[in-house]
Amino acid sequence: MISRRSLLGMAAGGLLSGAAPARRPNFLVILADDLGFSDAGCYGGEIGTPNIDGLAAGGVRFTQGYSTARCVPSRAAILTGCYAQQINMDGGGGKMPSWVRFLPQYLKPLGYRSYHSGKWQIAAYPPVRVAGFDHSYAVMNQNQYFARRNIWLDDKPQPQEKESPGYYATTDIADRAIGLLKGHQSEHAAEPFFLYLAFTSPHFPLHALPEDIARFDGKYDEGWDVVRERRWRGLRRMGIVNCPLSPLQPDYRPAWNFTEAQLNDQIGPGQIDSAIPWNRLTRKQRTFQAKKMSIHAAMVNRMDRELGRVLDQVRSMGSFADTFILFISDNGASSEQIIRADGHDQSASPGSARTHLGLGPGWASAANSPFRLHKHWIHEGGVSSPWIVHWPNGIGDRGKLRHNPAHFVDILPTLADLAGGKPPALAGRSLAPVFRKDGTVPHDFIFFHHMYNRGLRSGDWKLVSAGPDGLWELYDLRKDRSEIHNLAARQPGKLKELIDLWTRKEAEFLLQSRQERPPGLSALLPPAATPRWRPAAP
Repeated sequence: MISRRSLLGMAAGGLLSGAAPARRPNFLVILADDLGFSDAGCYGGEIGTPNIDGLAAGGVRFTQGYSTARCVPSRAAILTGCYAQQINMDGGGGKMPSWVRFLPQYLKPLGYRSYHSGKWQIAAYPPVRVAGFDHSYAVMNQNQYFARRNIWLDDKPQPQEKESPGYYATTDIADRAIGLLKGHQSEHAAEPFFLYLAFTSPHFPLHALPEDIARFDGKYDEGWDVVRERRWRGLRRMGIVNCPLSPLQPDYRPAWNFTEAQLNDQIGPGQIDSAIPWNRLTRKQRTFQAKKMSIHAAMVNRMDRELGRVLDQVRSMGSFADTFILFISDNGASSEQIIRADGHDQSASPGSARTHLGLGPGWASAANSPFRLHKHWIHEGGVSSPWIVHWPNGIGDRGKLRHNPAHFVDILPTLADLAGGKPPALAGRSLAPVFRKDGTVPHDFIFFHHMYNRGLRSGDWKLVSAGPDGLWELYDLRKDRSEIHNLAARQPGKLKELIDLWTRKEAEFLLQSRQERPPGLSALLPPAATPRWRPAAP
């Protein structure tokens, strides 16, 4: 068994490639759904997330961790190490090229068992056959927290249930994860594990247990202006941001959202369709909006408590110190307000099974404080993710920050590196050196494109455009991460340079998505594994 210091040195220096330590780390990747950048306590929030905060206190927090702005492309990036444009996964309905491999398929030849519990939502499925998981509890339904629907167990569809008394999806996903860990301990204790734990919370509809909602009754009567400013000040005190608080942007809402008239007709009075100052709301609107945020908070708090049970199981296995834990959110908080599936019963108690509420632009702005905009946009509020890494036997720092920019495409090469494999050079880079020293993994660029929203980060410069007719904007994130001062007119040379780079990469990624085998794919596979492993066919 190598020493903790030796393991840290190899991991942080990127020396695990090709020469794995005697004890490879376990991997636990925890993905929240539509969690705002500042929802967790360790990122300035007031909700109450002691288990997430405990991971931050015992590990490191990244201040500039990036997603892709939406569920499907973010999950694809995490599990394949590719930008969504490289593999036809931005819209969710495309077909992945045949060369794509998933994280379990990189880890299997290195001796890992791979498990999945929770949301899937990638066009490539089922998870065991296609992605290489040994066991999977795949929740395909994201429209009902109180009934078991559209769930696949080891690639087999399970019976649908219109109603499931005593069932709550967040608890169920944690239960299944705990069961997978217990099974691993009893049958494969000598082998390292990878568990992909993908909660559906706090994605809409706003569904929470009554006792959880009661914890937050009255807490948000002060409104989103007060909450977002308090969070911003907390983030500054922590050293996570040094930018001003961005202004509310009432003119930005998803094109598919209901209008205020539709919301009032189908959901009831008290709805509002834009992020305007709290003092401009009527009393009825304030009451209803405060209730919605209390439900969102209840969902986040419940997710944290269920996560705590999973962490307790890892501790009971004696594996906590050897487990690399990553906590992230797939995108920023959502401003979506639509009705799906079972519809909305205006007579039902908010947050219950017969309701279908969305957080809306005002509270989404607070959840993403201090940044601009929300899920779907690639301004900082849409793509900035809380990003916590905890690994007692591999990271010496406790409670420290990492300002090194990172993107979801970096996760797969990082885990492959730490597992002792050859980090694949698909899009991202191994972040292992950053765990020892901040700023050691520069990126030539970080690419963004979701629907009509485009962008690219290069160094501290951020190029971004919103909507099909949006003009290119340019920001210096070192001074202005809240994206207030557009420098496009003052820096035409830099603007052109980044537009040209974005255009080249977009064309390159499109070409890769159409190829059967990109150049150099064979070099991406762990050399020792090549003779005895063949990836599962999509």
